[in-house]
Amino acid sequence: MTKLNRGPGSRWLVLVIKLPAEPSRHRVAVWRELRRIGALSLGQGVWAVPDVPVFADGIARALELTEQSGGQAVTLNASGRGPEDAARFQAMFTAARSEDWTEFLADCGKFEAEIAKEIRVAKFTLAELEEEEQSLERLRRWHRDLTARDVFGAPEAAEAGERLKRCTTVCEDYAERVFRALHQGPEQDR
Repeated sequence: MTKLNRGPGSRWLVLVIKLPAEPSRHRVAVWRELRRIGALSLGQGVWAVPDVPVFADGIARALELTEQSGGQAVTLNASGRGPEDAARFQAMFTAARSEDWTEFLADCGKFEAEIAKEIRVAKFTLAELEEEEQSLERLRRWHRDLTARDVFGAPEAAEAGERLKRCTTVCEDYAERVFRALHQGPEQDR
């Protein structure tokens, strides 16, 4: 008989969700919530997350949305039958987080390129600065959310943290340029 795996990362919540075909907005709402929290799709209507507190609120929201739509949900506590099953689940979950981090890193690159363009064309306005600061805040929220759900530590996480620091530095430099441009009087142009 195979010994049950009870180590860290071996406990999972598996959700089996059945929703009415119409209207599709219910399926989309549940899908978005599960994707937002980083749930791993195992097949049509079957999702899994590590059984850790960070996922509890999102799971509760997905179950509530399912109930409100007239659907049915079954939540199961699961663990692998052996260490290889737990490792496989963990690897699948970490691969999904790696994809998230890769997308985050790409957006950091877009942010840096946008600011470089504004500097190149000398667009030093408060409106543009506010827009860039909002973009940076979005990156910070995204990083915070990804960090919370990356419970096993995807390899890209460290690079993402450094990249966010670089984005912050780039934005601070742009802010300095904007303030210098705005406070430069006509006599200082000469």
